Amino acid sequence: MESKELVGACIVGQSGGPTAVINASAYGVIRTALESKNITRVYGAAHGIKGILDEVIYDMAEEAPYELSLLMHTPSAALGSCRYKLKNADDDETDYQRILEIFKKYDIRYFFYIGGNDSMDTCSKVSSYLQKVGYPCRVIGIPKTIDNDLALTDHCPGFASAAKYVATSCMELYHDASVYDRNMICIVEIMGRHAGWLAGAAAAAAYMGQGPDLVYLPETDFDMDQFIEDVKRLYEMNGECFIAVSEGIHDKDGTLISEYGADSVSVDAFGHKQLGGLAATLVNILKGHLGNIKMRGIELSLLQRCAAHCASETDVQEAFKAGKAAVEFAINGVTDKMVGFTREYDEDNEYTCDISLFDLMEVANAEKKVPREWINEKGNGLTQEYIDYVLPLIKGAPKLVYENSLPRFAHLRKIPAKLKKKD
Repeated sequence: MESKELVGACIVGQSGGPTAVINASAYGVIRTALESKNITRVYGAAHGIKGILDEVIYDMAEEAPYELSLLMHTPSAALGSCRYKLKNADDDETDYQRILEIFKKYDIRYFFYIGGNDSMDTCSKVSSYLQKVGYPCRVIGIPKTIDNDLALTDHCPGFASAAKYVATSCMELYHDASVYDRNMICIVEIMGRHAGWLAGAAAAAAYMGQGPDLVYLPETDFDMDQFIEDVKRLYEMNGECFIAVSEGIHDKDGTLISEYGADSVSVDAFGHKQLGGLAATLVNILKGHLGNIKMRGIELSLLQRCAAHCASETDVQEAFKAGKAAVEFAINGVTDKMVGFTREYDEDNEYTCDISLFDLMEVANAEKKVPREWINEKGNGLTQEYIDYVLPLIKGAPKLVYENSLPRFAHLRKIPAKLKKKD
């Protein structure tokens, strides 16, 4: 931790997949920075690190305070996001030299980046380079991911709201799929490449007595033969079957089930496979074994990460708290860290959340998965431990502002930053 007072501008960027609360974190940064005597200007980077490289930078002080306040309950990434991978500086310094050039030009001394694993990797690389060249700048990562797979932190902003949407949607689908005397086989596909935290939220619906019969996560190998047998048994017994699957489930050889029958799978800049179509694949496989039974495959897709109307107010407030704490820590000399959460329980056994700091490098190079002991022995459901983990996080109805009975989301002007003229 640096003790010397650092005065200069700050810049905040958003990266990776949007969530229902990533803007609440941005607002936590922006409002706190605007109120700080150490921070001279507050900038927003268009589309994350790309906005810095392309010099597309907004002056956040030009935004109306009311519009900024609406970021608390506005979904997606208001500043724009990206999936851009920085090369290692030892291999290619081009991007880093450009970042340093922009930081010097705008006197940026504080860099706040909101995102997941890859974003923390970006933070760590930028921080290391700036330290290497001796440019004073404090870099803080702010967690964001519906996948909830960032290491060390108890949970991530964005996860709880998506989990609440998944659980609620599964409860609603349970009723819709159960209206006839002989009903359907319904398969819901939920996001989650390697970690099944989000798909596990479907078990919260089952906990309420109105959810899936089977829940499959990528933490365990998926056995297709056993799956077909379980679905057939449940359908013959109940006249219906409801299944929730994480998009990243795979067989014992590591092959994604969504790839069964697929000719190719595209990848993004970080080499992550672009998943989807799993529910339809499983429906087609089941039709070949179970015959003429009504089946429906449902992919929640982007809806699960942008449902501000079904957000967890706990999640919203914690996201803001993370952004606010990032600025406060940086002003007090902290750098090269990610703010995160530690779970506590008070004397009445009520959940509370404390802010902690974690090394960027440790977070960037690790992935947190659902503990195997939180998944049942057969690998087709969750235990009470998972339910106890997720329920406190989804508390509280979102406090949206409405106009004409529709949510009033933020409309940012996005005024380009202008440098002050030198005397």
